[in-house]
Amino acid sequence: MDLGLTDKRVLITGGTRGIGRATALLYAQEGARVAITYNSSADAAHKLVEELGGTDRAMAVPYELRDPASIVSAVDTVRDAFGGIDVLVANALWFTWGDPGEDDAFEDLDPEKWTRRFRANTEGHMLTAQRVVKDMRANGWGRVVLLSSITAQYGMWRSEIYSSSKAALHGFAKGLMWSQHGVLVNVVAPGATRTEFMEQLLEDPDTREMVEKEIERTPSGRISEPEDIAKLILFLGSGANGNINGEIIHTAGGR
Repeated sequence: MDLGLTDKRVLITGGTRGIGRATALLYAQEGARVAITYNSSADAAHKLVEELGGTDRAMAVPYELRDPASIVSAVDTVRDAFGGIDVLVANALWFTWGDPGEDDAFEDLDPEKWTRRFRANTEGHMLTAQRVVKDMRANGWGRVVLLSSITAQYGMWRSEIYSSSKAALHGFAKGLMWSQHGVLVNVVAPGATRTEFMEQLLEDPDTREMVEKEIERTPSGRISEPEDIAKLILFLGSGANGNINGEIIHTAGGR
């Protein structure tokens, strides 16, 4: 199947690890020019650029989901270098589970902290999309894929802020899907996925049981690999997706 991605200009936020990295590699294999963003992992980002075809085909830019100025700078840098952006994969995340001072029970959490977290994981993606969708409409073609989580529907222990921020992205997508002018917007909602963070949970006796119970509740009998999620993102963000728009698709083995 021709995905129509040759020389398409793709921006993947949070592209250095896990699902973002797997997605970047697939887009590069399909002939796209790929920009990834990073926060603290500059070395990993620049190494990945080489895997994506070197600086003639790929680039990496710093990006802080909590900082509007950083978002604007990152998107504009990619737009200027590539001459535009055809595909946005909004994968970056500020996830605080386990961080000292950020992972208190909801009733004990300082409102300033949860407000900052919620705004980053919603408004950060909204601002990123705003910076690219105008050009997509003008060009008559564009694809936006927002990464969510099945916790937006099912919840998770101490996930009040995280789950609600992901649910907010669903509402955002339902509005943005009316972009028309050849722009299609969809949400991918993974379940448990074997990222670096998940590997840590599996290695820790205190959290391994939680993951094992999640697997037991999954009809497919396993957690997803990053490539499982990346393949769907690739399709939704390609020319092969002719008219899938405004969908929220779980990638969780039946959950």
